[in-house]
Amino acid sequence: MSLQDDIDEILIPEEALRARVRELGQKISQDYEGKEPLLVGILTGSVLFVSDLMRHLTIPCQLDFLATSSYAEGTQSTGVVRILKDLDQSIEGRHVIIVDDIIDTGFTMDHMLEMLKTRYPASLKVCALLDKAPRRVRYVPIDYKGFVIPDKFVVGYGLDYAGRYRNLPFVCVLKPEIYGQTRQTPTAPGRTSVEGSPVR
Repeated sequence: MSLQDDIDEILIPEEALRARVRELGQKISQDYEGKEPLLVGILTGSVLFVSDLMRHLTIPCQLDFLATSSYAEGTQSTGVVRILKDLDQSIEGRHVIIVDDIIDTGFTMDHMLEMLKTRYPASLKVCALLDKAPRRVRYVPIDYKGFVIPDKFVVGYGLDYAGRYRNLPFVCVLKPEIYGQTRQTPTAPGRTSVEGSPVR
């Protein structure tokens, strides 16, 4: 059985992803000219995005990762966030860019921003590939944004459902019967599916 059989529609094709990531890399390079930003990728969904983004930076940069776990109640996030993997290095006095695959309710990103601010970075910005604005509950600034998407559950280009579909080269919408079949299926750190309704 092919993964393609589970796809309802391709929302963002591979060519559009490549072009937008290149544009984001160019913009960040311009904004941080003369600086050496630290990219903080949010595991696991941002791995492909942050890897491609770095290849389009023309300035020195460094990389670190955070892993979080969000919990859900019914189909809504409770806003309870745990850090499963912390940064390996200090961010005090450094220019930090948090790189995430998708911002949904905003609870997780808001928590991470507040936590990292207490570590006294020189600057702190957010780069998100996808902005699911209709689902926003907690406001978070997105300084570098890839695409605004509708309230549809998406996978591909690093985003998963039940650990699958990360390897698809585009962002797509799953058929509802696919994610409606599984109850309380844990996905990657930072993502939990409850009652068959994925929460990010």
